[in-house]
Amino acid sequence: MDNGVKVFHLIAEPVKQVVIPGRTFDLWGFNGSAPGPTIQANEGDRVRILFDNHLPEPTGIHWHGLELPNDMDGVPGITQKLVMPGERFVYEFPLHQNGTFFYHPHMAMQEMVGLLGGFIIHPKTPYTPRVDKDFLIALQEYAVLPNRTMPNSMNMEFNWLTFNGKAGPATTPLVVKHGERVRIRIINLGMDHHPIHLHGFTFWVTGHEGAREAETMWLRGNTTLVGVAQARDIEFIADRTGEWMFHCHLPHHMMNQMSSNVGPMTRLGQGMQGGASMEAAMGMLRDGNATSENKAPSLGRGLGVGSTTGTATANGPLSQSAADKAMANMPGMDHSKMADHGNIPGMNMPALPKNADQVPLFPQDAYMEGPMMAMDKEVEKPETYGLPAGWSGFIGGMMTLVRVLPPEQYDKIMELKRGNAK
Repeated sequence: MDNGVKVFHLIAEPVKQVVIPGRTFDLWGFNGSAPGPTIQANEGDRVRILFDNHLPEPTGIHWHGLELPNDMDGVPGITQKLVMPGERFVYEFPLHQNGTFFYHPHMAMQEMVGLLGGFIIHPKTPYTPRVDKDFLIALQEYAVLPNRTMPNSMNMEFNWLTFNGKAGPATTPLVVKHGERVRIRIINLGMDHHPIHLHGFTFWVTGHEGAREAETMWLRGNTTLVGVAQARDIEFIADRTGEWMFHCHLPHHMMNQMSSNVGPMTRLGQGMQGGASMEAAMGMLRDGNATSENKAPSLGRGLGVGSTTGTATANGPLSQSAADKAMANMPGMDHSKMADHGNIPGMNMPALPKNADQVPLFPQDAYMEGPMMAMDKEVEKPETYGLPAGWSGFIGGMMTLVRVLPPEQYDKIMELKRGNAK
C-alpha cells in the first residue's frame, strides 16, 4: 500500500518452465513463471503496477477487459510509448468493475510464448451464494518440437497444452471437501477455443469476461466453450465424492508432445501427407492440382521442416513381426507379456485379443501411453495423495482432476500441504 493505492510489481522476463518432468521450455513470463501471478484487488480500489521490461524487445501490458483511462490501456504505439528493454512503465488506474479479467502484452506473438496473467476484482457486495473454494486456471498452448525447448510462435498447430503452465499429469488437482460450493475461473489467450468439461457434475456458468451474470441468466451444463480472449466462471456443489476429470474435450488437447507423421503415407501414389508445410496444410499448393490422386489434405499442419521429409509410413495392419518389433522397442513394456497378450503388470488391463496386432489402427497411441507414461512419483504432491497407482499415465495436456474428498482425507491433504504430515 502507498497512500491508499495498492501497488504491484510485474517483471516481463525469459523463464525456464518445467511443463512436465523431463521437459523444460524456454518461455517468456512474468515474475519467473508463465502464466504470471494473479493480481487480486477489490472493486473501488486504485491500483498501481510497476512494470519492468527485462525482455530483449519492446513490449507493454494491456489490461484485458478493464474499463480505464485510454493512456493506461497498454497498447504501444497507440496509447503509450514502447517500453524498451530495461525500461519501466508505471500503470495506475481505479477499479470500478468486478469479475475475472487478465493481462497480456499487445505486441506481435508475445502471448504465444507465455506472457499472460489473471486479474481478479472482487465485488464490494459479495456474490451470492457464497463459494468455499475459488480457483483460477489459465489455458495456454505451445508448439515445441521434441528436440527443441523454444515454442514456434508462428505455428498454427500445438502439441503442448497447459493448465496454469503445466501439462497433465503435472497439473495440480483441485482438492475440495465434500459438500463445498466451488468456483473455477477459466481464462484463455491462445489460438484455440477450448470446450472445458467437468465429469460428474452439472455446473452453472455464472460469469463471462468482464461481468458476473444475473442469476436468472446462469446457464446449466457440464461443458463450456472458453473462446480465445474469453473468461468463464463456473460454479457447482461438490455433493459426490470421488476423482472427477476436468479437461478440454478436444481429443488432441488431452495428449502431450504430438507431431505429424514423417513422410507420405502409403495409399494412392504418394498418398495423403502425414506432415506437410504450413502452406500445403492450408491448401496453398505449390505444384500439381488439388484434385489429383496424390493431393489430399495434410493430416496435420507440420511442427517444422522435418515433418515434410522422410520415408513412407504404413497406415494399415502391421505384420506380426513388425508389431512385435514395435512393441519390443517401447520403453517400459514387458514384451513377453505383450507377445502372449497377457495383462500389463500393475495396470489391471485386460488381455488383448489374439488378433489385436492385425487389426487396422492398432496400436493407438492413446492405448499404449497409459502403461508406458505413468510417472506418479515424478509428479507427486500433496494434492495427488491417495490416487490409485498408475493414475498419471492417463492424464495429459489440458487435463486435471477435481478431487471431492470426505473430511478425513481432505484434512490429511491439507496437513501435507502445511508440511505437518508425512
